[in-house]
Amino acid sequence: MHNKQQSQDKTDYSLTRRQFISRAGAAAATVTVAGTSAKRALGRSANEHIGVGFIGCGGRSQAHLQAVHYLKNKYANVEIVAACDAYRPRMKKTMDGYKAKGYTDYRELLADSNVDVVCIATPDHQHGYQAIDAVRAGKDVYCEKPVTHWRQFELTKRLAAEVKKSGQVFQLGSQGMYDSAWWQMKKLIADGLIGQPIHAECGYFRVGDWGERGMPIDNPDAKPGSELDWNAFLGDSPKRPFDVSRYFRWRMYEDYAGGPSTDLFPHSLTPVLSMLGVGMPSTVVATGGKFRYQEREIPDTFNMLIDYPENITVAVLGTQGNNHPGTGSRGSGQRIPVIRGWEGTLTIEGEKIVFMPAEGSNKKPQRFAIEHGEDFVGYWGKFLDCCRSRQKRTLSPMDLAYYVQTPLHMGMLGLRQGKVARFDPVKKRIIL
Repeated sequence: MHNKQQSQDKTDYSLTRRQFISRAGAAAATVTVAGTSAKRALGRSANEHIGVGFIGCGGRSQAHLQAVHYLKNKYANVEIVAACDAYRPRMKKTMDGYKAKGYTDYRELLADSNVDVVCIATPDHQHGYQAIDAVRAGKDVYCEKPVTHWRQFELTKRLAAEVKKSGQVFQLGSQGMYDSAWWQMKKLIADGLIGQPIHAECGYFRVGDWGERGMPIDNPDAKPGSELDWNAFLGDSPKRPFDVSRYFRWRMYEDYAGGPSTDLFPHSLTPVLSMLGVGMPSTVVATGGKFRYQEREIPDTFNMLIDYPENITVAVLGTQGNNHPGTGSRGSGQRIPVIRGWEGTLTIEGEKIVFMPAEGSNKKPQRFAIEHGEDFVGYWGKFLDCCRSRQKRTLSPMDLAYYVQTPLHMGMLGLRQGKVARFDPVKKRIIL
């Protein structure tokens, strides 16, 4: 979907962050549930309910719950019908607050005929398996980024094939793709404004590892048993004795997370690869490590150079040790991309897209007004529109997620082994 299509859609989902938080928070405990009718391959009517089930009830899921609840009350005929979490107290709280049916096994939620759409907001290493099971069960999927864990390239490849085969709607949780700047820049590049693209920069900079060490421990005395399914949490990760920090602060550990490379870089890399229209990379080199925060296993600083067969290099830079973005920030910590071509450069200054001619070009500098910025509720609204119309090209579809995740896999694997990572386009595998 490009910005022209967005502007033709008369449904306005946008609202300020302050409006969303205040309205959704006040109403969160008053949701009612209605039954949903069976899925229709040719689309749903505007008056037909869409039932949403939430796999994972942690902090990130609460934002999704609030967004869907807001849409339910304001615009869309959508209901929160089910919630699932391997930690029963967390599931129970969500179930009671939204009057939803509760499950501790996500496969039982997928078997619920009232669930048309699932939102997956679980630890990284569970996303791929749950998404595959969801599309096989005939559910449309909103999956939090990253689409898979950094060690699960084969799973990423399998998920891409399963989504394509299923015909289900899929959207990755890179909500920045709602920002019209990326779609406007994509069209300018496609129209030849910068000439042949050759180089791009993006990244993510912030101070603090509150997203890792700052994750709340719901209950320091929690133990595996009927209230907490430790084996379900572990999934395909190494089998380890229960540790309360690993369970509640899983982003600190490389078994379940990857730090900036997979937690933050999908936000930065997704719009850049979409704008450039590239597919799989040829070569990836990564550097970084734990340069500031030592009480964690995953890097706090990560940098990548990605070469593409189209003769384009993408530089992705980032650290959690300093929040100065260098070229300016669009979103919290997300460095504004710089896209260079043979004839000029595109970037953003304030609320304008800026074109700067390259040396020797006969083109003139230009500035373009950005139509609208990022909007989390709007992103959900566009996804639900696709679920109704059966339009498979969401703002961040599975094929784009596959292209984004592959260089992130390659960078993390290469950094760990101190090697250059290459992609074999014939065998579709990563070579170190």
